[in-house]
Amino acid sequence: MSAKSVNDSRTTITELMIPHFANFSGKVHGGILLSLMDKVAYVCAAKHSGAYCVTVSVDGVEFREPVEVGELVSLAASVNYVGNSSMIIGIRVESLKPKTGEVTHTNSCYFTMVAKNEDGTLQQVPELILESRTDIKRFYEAKKLKEKRREIDEIMHKERLHLSAEVIAQEIKDNRCIINLK
Repeated sequence: MSAKSVNDSRTTITELMIPHFANFSGKVHGGILLSLMDKVAYVCAAKHSGAYCVTVSVDGVEFREPVEVGELVSLAASVNYVGNSSMIIGIRVESLKPKTGEVTHTNSCYFTMVAKNEDGTLQQVPELILESRTDIKRFYEAKKLKEKRREIDEIMHKERLHLSAEVIAQEIKDNRCIINLK
């Protein structure tokens, strides 16, 4: 399996935001944008791995600016990190107002994808060739993201297994909640 560069799988998808995508306030639904992000992450991961890929997690989704009907939304994706079977795909979303040419960065996020064999088992992915300082920086940041995600998962798993609802209730009682156990 030959290593591949970041540029080998870099992918951009552009889509016109139509009225059907709008929510009650006339802005594009966040779910529509998430669906487009998932699509571009899949294409990017499949191009790198040469395999069917599935989404494992999504990190850092924060809708910075609303997207309007009539705008063109471009989603640029690149493989930022590879593990054995996993890839972290960085995505930058920008909207373009066709009449004015104004471009707005609406959000960025990270999709962790894994490659699968025909039988559904995990498949090893090619190593990633880093050809720029930006590639190196993104690989490092994505590696740190993966480590932090693992730490959070471990904390959440331990807390779920070892703390009773009563202990947790004592810890959260001074927060904005009403505990009404029956």
